Parts: sequence; structure tokens; C-alpha cells
Amino acid sequence: MIASTSVSIVTAASKKWRSDLAAWAIPAEILAQAPQSPWIHPPEIFTVTGAIPDSPSHRRAREALPEGGSVLDVGCGGGRAALALADRAGLVVGIDHQAEMLQQFAAAARERGLVHEQVLGDWPEAADRAPEADVVVCHHVVYNVPELGPFLLRLGQHARHRVVLELPVVHPLTRMSPLWKHFWNVDRPLAPSAADALAVAREAGIEANLEVWPDEDFSTRVPLTLEKQAHFMRIRLCLPAEREAEVAAAMASSDQNARRELATLWWDV
Repeated sequence: MIASTSVSIVTAASKKWRSDLAAWAIPAEILAQAPQSPWIHPPEIFTVTGAIPDSPSHRRAREALPEGGSVLDVGCGGGRAALALADRAGLVVGIDHQAEMLQQFAAAARERGLVHEQVLGDWPEAADRAPEADVVVCHHVVYNVPELGPFLLRLGQHARHRVVLELPVVHPLTRMSPLWKHFWNVDRPLAPSAADALAVAREAGIEANLEVWPDEDFSTRVPLTLEKQAHFMRIRLCLPAEREAEVAAAMASSDQNARRELATLWWDV
């Protein structure tokens, strides 16, 4: 009976994660009239310039990285997660499904004198083309992953020492909830959360740890003016171009750059 109950709990974590993510789908009637796809990840948002402030995620990765070791950055964007380890890394490898992101990753690695490689594709589909590394990092990706258990297991299969994930404590689109209510009178979900990701990891047999901390750097990390942020937000809200000024005003009143909480999910292999 205990074993049966355990299996039921285990099964529930992955199902909950998958269904909670599905609830974030944009209502079909709103999506149908969108002037362009709202599912955008503009490369300029992920530009990495200057020194990268330290964080619990970077420290957890650094403490497991041998001097001159290798880092695999899954869903690398501009490469912040891997480049923060430049003081110890001998090789950084970035995986992303956008070629423009990989170009930014390569440029930033060159600026820091790092040996680097790039792999174009999604994880875990691209895993067979990726090398093993001493440390695998994956920042701000998992809320896009419905099948989280297999995703995490494949990360672990590529790490010699440690896997370090970073994610907001609550879904990153939660910050947009007041805007969806303002423009469309749509209530957005609240789940899933970092605690749910931890439950999925443990369901998959991963002895993971979770640390929660305030993101002190968030308001200064995005290198965009309010006007540019409003442009991308207007697209994500499925609104026409003539409403961009209205979006900027709503963003200013809802304080989109307010401090948030992040979580570091990590385990040794």
C-alpha cells in the first residue's frame, strides 16, 4: 500500500506540471486576431555586456567546476549562465534553438577570451550532438518544457559533476498578469512554481536541492528602454501597433521591473 501511494504521488507531479503549463495557452480567440506571433524571444533582450553579478546559481556551478573545466549551457541565450564562470572555465558550449542567440553567445565568449562551441537546436532533441561537460547549466528555460522529467534526466546524463538550473519562483509570465487583465480582462494562472519543478525532479529519481533568493539584479539587467520593452510586450499581448503607447503607460504603472524571487535547482551526478 505504501508503494502504491508513492507511485501515485510520483505520477501526480509530472501530470500537474504539464497541465499547469498548458493553462498558460493564450485564448484561441485572442491569438487568432494577433497581428504577429506573440511567442517571441528577441535576442537583444539577452545581450550580455560588462561584468556579470554573482548569484547563488553561479556559485553553485563554480564550486563544482574544476579549474579549466567545461560548461554546457542549455538554452544559453546570450550566455550569461556560462559566461559567469569565465574565471574557471576552459571551454563553454552553448545550445539554443535560435541562431541569433548563438551568435551573441559566441561574440561574448570571444570578448572574454573563452574557447567556445555552439550547438543549434532544442533540448533534449539536440542532446546527441552536445558534448559532456563538467558542469551543465540551464537558466530560465524549464517553464517552456512540458515534459520536464526527461528533460532533467538528459541534463544529468551530460554532466560529470553537477547540474544547475535557475528559474523564477513563479512562472515568468506572471509579471504580465495585470496587463492581460487590463487589456483583455483575462485572468492568468498562478502555477506551476519552482517547488513544482523540484517535485518533478525528485519524481524522476533526482536528489535535487532548491534555494530561493531575491533577484537584486533584475531591474538593471534588461538593456532596453521602456519604449523597446513596450514594443515587445505589445506583441506578446497580441495587440496592434497603434496601442504601443498605451502598453508603455500600463507597464509603467504596473512596475514590470520590480524585484522578483529566483530559485536555484541543483544536484550532483
